[in-house]
Amino acid sequence: MAIARWLNQTVGLFVFFLLDILDFLLCFTYKTLDFFFESEWKPCYCSSPLEAQAKTRKIIVSERGEYSKVVSMTRTKIHFDEISDTLYSRGPSLLMRLSKLVSSVKCFNYKGVIMRGSVVESCDHNYESKKKISSGNKKRLMTLNSTVVEKSPTTPRWSDCDCSFCTSWLSPSNKDSLFVKVQQPKDNKKARDNVLFIHGFLSSSSFWTETLFPNFSDSAKSNYRLIAVDLLGYGRSPKPNDSLYTLREHLEMIEKSVIAQYKLKKFHIVAHSLGCVLALALTVKHPGAIKSLTLLAPPFYKVPKGVNPAQYVMRKVAPKNIWPPMQFGASLISWYEHLGRTVCLVLCKSHRLVDSLTRLFTLNRMRTYLIEGFLCHIHNGSWHTLHNIIFGSGGKLESYLDHVRDHVDCDVTIFHGGKDEVIPVECSYSVKTKVPRATVHVIPDKDHITIVVGRQKDFARELELIWQRSTTTHK
Repeated sequence: MAIARWLNQTVGLFVFFLLDILDFLLCFTYKTLDFFFESEWKPCYCSSPLEAQAKTRKIIVSERGEYSKVVSMTRTKIHFDEISDTLYSRGPSLLMRLSKLVSSVKCFNYKGVIMRGSVVESCDHNYESKKKISSGNKKRLMTLNSTVVEKSPTTPRWSDCDCSFCTSWLSPSNKDSLFVKVQQPKDNKKARDNVLFIHGFLSSSSFWTETLFPNFSDSAKSNYRLIAVDLLGYGRSPKPNDSLYTLREHLEMIEKSVIAQYKLKKFHIVAHSLGCVLALALTVKHPGAIKSLTLLAPPFYKVPKGVNPAQYVMRKVAPKNIWPPMQFGASLISWYEHLGRTVCLVLCKSHRLVDSLTRLFTLNRMRTYLIEGFLCHIHNGSWHTLHNIIFGSGGKLESYLDHVRDHVDCDVTIFHGGKDEVIPVECSYSVKTKVPRATVHVIPDKDHITIVVGRQKDFARELELIWQRSTTTHK
């Protein structure tokens, strides 16, 4: 075991050094291609503050000792969106340090005035502009940085898929709301309860609709309105290129497209992986509306005191190992912005070909609904969701769970695959330490996907029992 660990680390050091070089080269490659196809240099998170010029009414505000936020201004509102610092600070990279030395870019802070996308700057070398933000009686010292995130049109970029499926959200009727799949009794008035299903990372509503929905009993189908949603950036939901896919954006779209649209007063939640973060945030925001909370493989890592939560969670999820393959894949898309974009260019842009080849080689014996979720997204959406939701929520989940324990009166049930290599089983047990009333079910020989896929009939029965018990308990 010790030898295998040593080999994993030693070979991994060499492999990831090569990937550092490749990502460094891809950075310049994509800048050139973006300029060729879109007539504009696109800044990335490798960019220095000077290179990332203001292309939107969004600016980065860093709060010393805590986290970063994005100021997003519209005609009527000013939003403060929390963003993960793992986006622009993903640990030491030899290539990044060398590139900074070669380019001799001087990073500095400035005071900015935003006027319809333009920035009026007043800056001096090593000058820090400080801004006091008052919230009630509490004042915080904040620093305004010059790193500004780019704005792109809603039309697909050259490296994104532009097929009718991936761009269906561009129609006027779909542009401002998520894609929602609803299965309900013919007489909707007979629906006793509502159930909201939230999928995980690189997935879609089909993860539920193709597995669980057909396998619920006739009794469940006649008593429950089942609602599965494609999250922002996935499936047939909007994939805006100017979005940072923050927690606020995800929650507001769910509230607008599901809770408000279907007038949900009380509902159950079933969530998988990434969806667990959103489910907990919704539960905290709507504590009186949740009848039961079912979490599958929740990504909750206990963060030691004094450690940056986002960086800690990132290193847990993507520890830069070449084995097992799932950890290598997670590391690849987490640490390397441009390699991740290349994966999307090669696979996501050609997802129809991948689907056809899969059907051909399996003689149509394999259903390909998982491909829809895994490949029907854009890099901008998956990259920002990964960092801003999964990593960026590292410092929030503990307080969410404390709130669920103390202020939310609902049953909490957790399922986890015993062989899950993406999110370890310990995460579910950690949730139980925070919410003692939670029930944890570890399913032997099942992983991150087969916790549902392959055992959908059993899981459908388990969910029905949870809903029935919750309804009886909270009458």
